[in-house]
Amino acid sequence: MHIELTEMLRCPERHEEGYLVMSTGEMLGRMVRSGVLACPKCEREYPIVKGVANFSGGGMRDARSVGSGAATHPASRIPPLVDPQALQALLDLSGPGGYVLLLGSAARHAVGLAALIGGVHFVGVNAPDDVEELPVLSLLACETMIPLRQTVVRAAVVGPDRLGPEWLAEARRVLLPGRRLVVESEQIAAPAGLARLVLGHGLFVGERR
Repeated sequence: MHIELTEMLRCPERHEEGYLVMSTGEMLGRMVRSGVLACPKCEREYPIVKGVANFSGGGMRDARSVGSGAATHPASRIPPLVDPQALQALLDLSGPGGYVLLLGSAARHAVGLAALIGGVHFVGVNAPDDVEELPVLSLLACETMIPLRQTVVRAAVVGPDRLGPEWLAEARRVLLPGRRLVVESEQIAAPAGLARLVLGHGLFVGERR
């Protein structure tokens, strides 16, 4: 996980948003390979193991399951429905800076998009097990919400394995106003607060109002 992403994170417990604090262990450049994230509000702690920040389960109570063979994210072999160039255009991404959310199997788009857009950091949430952390990709695991503060990402892509209304609402929550969300499915109900731009060819594209 990129160390600068810490200020964008939030505790998944149901309390007011607040900043997390990090205690680092192993570092590889600016990427944190091991460490602990702590919430000053509720005093919960969440482990970073093999580069993945794990917000699922009971915080440090369940830390032993991370990296020990337990499936922290559901595996998915669903191939991408859209190529990186088309996805970049749909997301209206140009210029460096900021964060892009890739939810579920959409994390597989990180490499292709990073090759087209320099200086953007991608955040994969509940990525498939075969997706690995990269200097351009931080990985987070959480089965209750997207553990990011509201309105912090420039764009978002939701994979076909995360189409529940709660995940779509979460993706909209973390998106900046006026920015775009791409869902790799047409079979969804648009979340409140999203203006539909495109529906077809297996995709939904909306813009946060």
